[in-house]
Amino acid sequence: MTVQTERPALRVVPGSTPPARRGSRARRARAPLYLLAITMIVPFYWMVITAFKPVSEITRNPPSFVPESPTTVGFSDPGWDPATDNPGRVAGLFQRFTEVDLGFWRFAVNSVVVATAITVLALLAASLAAYVITKHAVRGRRVIFLMILGSMMIPWQATLVPNYLVVRNLGWIDSYLGYIVPAIPKAFVVFFLVQYLQSIPNDLIEAARIDGAGEWRIWWQVVMPLLRPALAAMSIFVMLGEWNNFLWPLIIVESDQMANLPVALARLNSAFTGAQHMGVIMAASLLASLPTVVFFLLFQKHFTRGIAMSGLKG
Repeated sequence: MTVQTERPALRVVPGSTPPARRGSRARRARAPLYLLAITMIVPFYWMVITAFKPVSEITRNPPSFVPESPTTVGFSDPGWDPATDNPGRVAGLFQRFTEVDLGFWRFAVNSVVVATAITVLALLAASLAAYVITKHAVRGRRVIFLMILGSMMIPWQATLVPNYLVVRNLGWIDSYLGYIVPAIPKAFVVFFLVQYLQSIPNDLIEAARIDGAGEWRIWWQVVMPLLRPALAAMSIFVMLGEWNNFLWPLIIVESDQMANLPVALARLNSAFTGAQHMGVIMAASLLASLPTVVFFLLFQKHFTRGIAMSGLKG
């Protein structure tokens, strides 16, 4: 025998908003965010589909928003012949820059080496500076910290000429040292890590000193593990900024052999004009942007955690 029970009706408190109306109001509030997301996704989508379109479809008017005949000729066209003038065939991305070792991949190697080295060295230097400022009774450390904050208010373009003269006098033009060394100091990273370290009890540092640990060991084995979320958050900013850096490499790079991806894309865009080359340019842009997307997705959780635990309030 089955006993049926009536479900109690939902009581609506006078003056309150029903759940259905609250849900619709929340959806309307999120609508501008969806529109903003679309404006950011559409250019990336257009880059992807153009990279896989044939030349005949790229030059067609009106353009198509879905590739009708997807192809990889933008990367490498087996039917292209440099001795034949065929408007429907252009050299693919991997068939250009033959005068450079590894071709287009040479620029990717330069970007990976430079961005990785700057990120690692900048985070190490900033963590050392933040540790000294926060956990050591250094005379004048407040003045030093204020000077670091003051440097954040100076546009980096104002230091472009002095930095170039220093790099030129040191003989670092067109070299990895010219890329990396001037980019190691990061005032914002120091500021961020200082805020994070202020939430770490001094008792941990004092306990390590009582146990006989030296300052270098305390920094490496005590402070660095605690800074891991903040370092992961800052690594995204530093890595993406250096990966997309264009102006400084453009100034110090004299040969294609040392160009990074943004400089190579600029030279590719200026050297090959016309709609028939747009597929090659979009293919290069796609390869240049994919590592940044993957890197952000891998470190997104650490980025959110580092921001939440840093003590920075909006």
